[in-house]
Amino acid sequence: MDYYGKEYVIKGNVESQTEEVIFDHLHSTAFQYTPLGRTILGPADNIRTITKGDLEKYIQTHYTAPRMVIAASGAVKHEEVVEQVKKLFTKLSSDPTTGSQLVVNEPAAFTGSEVRIINDDVPLAQFAVAFEGASWTDPDSIALMVMQAMLGSWSKNVGDGKHMGSDLAQKVAINEIAESMMAFNTNYKDTGLFGVYAVAKPDCLDDLAYAIMYEITKLAHRVSEADVIRARNQLKSSLMLHIDGTSPVAEDIGRQRLTYGRRIPFAELFARIDAIDPSTVKRVANRFIYDRDIAIAAMGPIQGLPDYNWFRRRTYWNRY
Repeated sequence: MDYYGKEYVIKGNVESQTEEVIFDHLHSTAFQYTPLGRTILGPADNIRTITKGDLEKYIQTHYTAPRMVIAASGAVKHEEVVEQVKKLFTKLSSDPTTGSQLVVNEPAAFTGSEVRIINDDVPLAQFAVAFEGASWTDPDSIALMVMQAMLGSWSKNVGDGKHMGSDLAQKVAINEIAESMMAFNTNYKDTGLFGVYAVAKPDCLDDLAYAIMYEITKLAHRVSEADVIRARNQLKSSLMLHIDGTSPVAEDIGRQRLTYGRRIPFAELFARIDAIDPSTVKRVANRFIYDRDIAIAAMGPIQGLPDYNWFRRRTYWNRY
């Protein structure tokens, strides 16, 4: 889930999508006082007063040749695409500042913190719990993708959670303690977010929070070979399903060129996924989860959601 890869035209549309609002608040508290903590749209007043000049200045500043990739897929000829690019992309800024340099100038910094917005006028509560994750190029980013698949997702409207491979999804479904839940793993240039987002009735929040924190922290202590194999296969299937047309293939090429400087062949990517075993999961969980600070964003009738220190204490197990 690459949250900040999305763009929206009208702020009101975003505010009506509560999941997007939660992740906006999660970023604002997790990366406070850094660029990643800023809303992707900015204050509503800015949107109402934005001018043509503002847009042109933004494009000239950020849409520069050194920070751009032109990608094509399908029935295209490379030479023809190159020729068209030479003709059409002639007015781009040649400012040599790269994305990496911008990150160095304003690095992201994770802060263990929370934001809670109580609203008793809505029937369901929602919250997200996140740890600082890995950057795109971090060697452990693949392991976090597998761990996300291990935690899984579930929705009351879909059903079959009682028979899913994810222990967390099974607990949520069997005990009926949530309307929906999903693990997420968001990567950025120099950091990331790893955690779980959930929607539930107010009287289920305590049990749901316990189940989520237990299953997340369990990754640092007890991991079965069968769970890892299932998650690896699920991740590979998901990656293949996401490139089911020329448009997603072109997008995948562009993203990987910007991120890695090359497109990683699926054979190489799948080999890296298959290299993840239970010991790798435990090691990575000890790096990112065990006794680490967390960020929490919650909205709705959330009086029953445990406090921050309760969550923080459950990032580790006392084992004697």
